[in-house]
Amino acid sequence: MLDAHNIGRSRPANPPVIRQLDEAAINRIAAGEVVERPASAVKELVENALDAGALRIGIDVADGGKTLIRVSDDGCGMTAADLPLALSRHATSKIDGSDLLNIHSFGFRGEALPSLGAVGRLTLTSRAAGAEAATLSVEGGRMAAVRPAALTRGTVVELRDLFFATPARLKFMRTDRAEMQAIADVVKRLALAQPQVGFTLRDVSGGEGRLLFRADPEPGDFFDALHGRVARVLGADFAENALRIDVAHDGLRLLGYAALPTYSRGSSVAQFLFVNSRPVLDRQLFGALRAGYMDVLSRDRHPAAVLNLQCDPQQVDVNVHPAKAEVRFREPALVRGLVVSGLRQALAAAGHRASTTVAGETLTAFRPEPRIYQMDRPSQPTLAQALHWQAPGFAEAPQARFEEQAPASDEPPRPLGAAKAQLHENYIIAQTASGMVIVDQHAAHERLVYQRLKAQRDSSGIAAQALLIPEIVSLSPADASRLLDAAADLAALGLVIEPFGGNAVAVRETPAILGRVDAQALLRDILDDLADLGDSTRVQARMDAVLSRMACHGSVRSGRQMRAEEMNALLREMEATPLSGQCNHGRPTYVELKLADIERLFGRR
Repeated sequence: MLDAHNIGRSRPANPPVIRQLDEAAINRIAAGEVVERPASAVKELVENALDAGALRIGIDVADGGKTLIRVSDDGCGMTAADLPLALSRHATSKIDGSDLLNIHSFGFRGEALPSLGAVGRLTLTSRAAGAEAATLSVEGGRMAAVRPAALTRGTVVELRDLFFATPARLKFMRTDRAEMQAIADVVKRLALAQPQVGFTLRDVSGGEGRLLFRADPEPGDFFDALHGRVARVLGADFAENALRIDVAHDGLRLLGYAALPTYSRGSSVAQFLFVNSRPVLDRQLFGALRAGYMDVLSRDRHPAAVLNLQCDPQQVDVNVHPAKAEVRFREPALVRGLVVSGLRQALAAAGHRASTTVAGETLTAFRPEPRIYQMDRPSQPTLAQALHWQAPGFAEAPQARFEEQAPASDEPPRPLGAAKAQLHENYIIAQTASGMVIVDQHAAHERLVYQRLKAQRDSSGIAAQALLIPEIVSLSPADASRLLDAAADLAALGLVIEPFGGNAVAVRETPAILGRVDAQALLRDILDDLADLGDSTRVQARMDAVLSRMACHGSVRSGRQMRAEEMNALLREMEATPLSGQCNHGRPTYVELKLADIERLFGRR
């Protein structure tokens, strides 16, 4: 137990002696930086295989990687003379040391293999073209002699008893299941980075080989291969609802797929970012991804994306951290701008499109427990059927709809169909050529007003209308100060406020496009947004947040009855407006159900 009297700094009785650490200790310390857990070892070994030009890579793991990690590849291999060098610290074939910025490979430090050999039992077996296979083992930093081996091609790296030489590290390992999940995540991330390469991951604990993950090499160009790999790794739903991203500017190019906003997730687990095909965990890139969806997602939802930023290696420093997960860009503002603008262009080009999963979730909510319907059983016609019996009170089949004139043959198709009814004074029911659409009138109109406000602001500024009698709003000192600090930005949005003595402000003009608004409620909502965004957020973000709040106040409210022409006008404007498939908070504005799905709900199929 610690004695409180002994806590603190004290002068040592004897001055410390500076010593040169031996090679084994140096390698064990290096291993602590490079190999944090079994997943780190898998990452380093698989990246070595990719650097060797492998097209198929197999990973076998036992007990969460604690007792065995074996990585086999069909790459270029090594000769017997290369093996001792490969296990020597700071020896690498990937750079010559003259330029640490011109790096085209995953690895370049020459630390992974010697570090693993320092803390585990490592065996390296390899065969280069035109040479005989050879093997070399190292245990706790002690290297054995090179011996002949049997191997057709490529390299096999086998690591047993990870951290046996540093048993204290084993106490910090998690359960076998958790470590295996971390390994699977690493393999999937690398599989997304290299869609033309095949990967298999097996759990060989207890001697039984259980396939955990398999991704065969994908054919086609980069986008075809990546789309196939995305479907395999992240699921068909992601691939079906992903938008192709391909933008370039000033030597930078962003490629990949980003999902529709209505396919958002509750966490960032479906975000995979790469720089020159290197998986990275870079705060700046993740922040740019978030900013690209700022207009279409609420703060508690996260976009899904697989994006690869290609650039000249001279423009990015990957030598920031031993694990090489962090990078530093020479022109970070240029990178951020490309990511944000590329995502916004793709989202805008998607128009009114919403993710297909919205319909699937709706059908799941509708679908009852399986049952056998009477209509499905073979039976003889009943007496009522034979006499064409009708229920009392109905002269004919009941109907509840309004009819509209059919569109002319030369009119363009209507993806959102024709309005047929309004339910609960909030939901518009429209019939399409292949099914039906249910529209949330408030959410849809909120998005339309928001897009109009932004277009008006960007073109000529938002027109304001003066109030006949200014509205006085009393606030707290902090709120009044925050609001008046943003007065210039608000004026550009058509909302003119002035101090009115004490802690009150006077609202003199409001955006004309909104018509009559409750100024006090609008100001309080704007204050909430400004407080949430904070002072570090760019002015543009603050203005967009205010516009979004204004749009909410100026949109068609729930509970309002709409005429047929109003509903159809709303549908037509949705079809012509970018991002109208989701409201400003990322929720869907409409659900589309195909006729075949509706028929299945009633047991017709």
